[in-house]
Amino acid sequence: MGRVVCHAVRDRDMEDLLENNDFTGTLEKNGRFPLCAAEIDILQVNLGYRCNLACKHCHVQAGPLRTEMMARENVESIIHTLENSPIRILDVTGGAPELHSNFRFLVTAARAIGCHVMVRSNLAIFFEEDQASLPSFYKECGVEIVASLPYFRIANVDAVRGNGVFERCIKALQILNEHGYGQENGGLKIHLVHNPRGAFLPPSQESLEAQYRKELLENFGVRFNQLYTLANMPLGRFKDFLVRSNGYDAYMEKLRKAFNPSTLDGIMCRRLVSVGWDGILFDCDFNLVAGLSVEEGCPRHIRDFDYEALSRRKIVLSEHCFGCTAGQGST
Repeated sequence: MGRVVCHAVRDRDMEDLLENNDFTGTLEKNGRFPLCAAEIDILQVNLGYRCNLACKHCHVQAGPLRTEMMARENVESIIHTLENSPIRILDVTGGAPELHSNFRFLVTAARAIGCHVMVRSNLAIFFEEDQASLPSFYKECGVEIVASLPYFRIANVDAVRGNGVFERCIKALQILNEHGYGQENGGLKIHLVHNPRGAFLPPSQESLEAQYRKELLENFGVRFNQLYTLANMPLGRFKDFLVRSNGYDAYMEKLRKAFNPSTLDGIMCRRLVSVGWDGILFDCDFNLVAGLSVEEGCPRHIRDFDYEALSRRKIVLSEHCFGCTAGQGST
């Protein structure tokens, strides 16, 4: 367990976070504390922080200079976990997960044992060296793609993700459509993710999805299956921006005021376990960034995965949890 202490908050610190934060108090007022896992449907795996982009809203602060990447032994432990548990959905993320040398091995191994595989892609990765075959690989494996596209206009996207990224994303979506993704009655799913550009909450998911469909189809001939709207989390680069602009306290207050108790049944931490690049287990990708591993007494590394114990765990809470429960919620 020594490795866990190096990368996660100490048990005593974690107890303080559980007992002394506004989110815990909010749950108590609503009769929902403690918040516990419902079951584990999804194993979410962060393969590392290396990425071809360095987006301004990235909560994991991924980028081309990051070197943290999952070891092969942990990849093999993930496959072993899937083989020996009821979990049948693998959610692969990063960084850009496609840059990991064992990415395709993990996807094909998971599919071979009957798992549904989702990949979080930035789309621009398709045009990096040795990645041209990704669309064909995804189609062959039946991978469900969840792709970041902060907006449907070039100025908004490039301001957050870098010059030329919007054009590459649109081209990638067109290629995926040609491979059968995003068709109304097809089996290959491509979903898009919207993040607001600044310190405000996203609009209605339903109305924004209608705008995305209209703009992308009319201007670029692009089709997709669903749009997900996510609030920017007060973590990583976005938190740094808030602090630099003296907007952190105001943004947190906005999230607190928008707390919606009806989101608690659907938030992701209740139905998944997140595996960090170093194999440590977390309740969600956001707790991973904050260094808050699963509660004391539970297995804390993928090599020690225990489905029954983790299915009964209490969720570790902190202030950033307001980001998942504000307004429509972020699922």
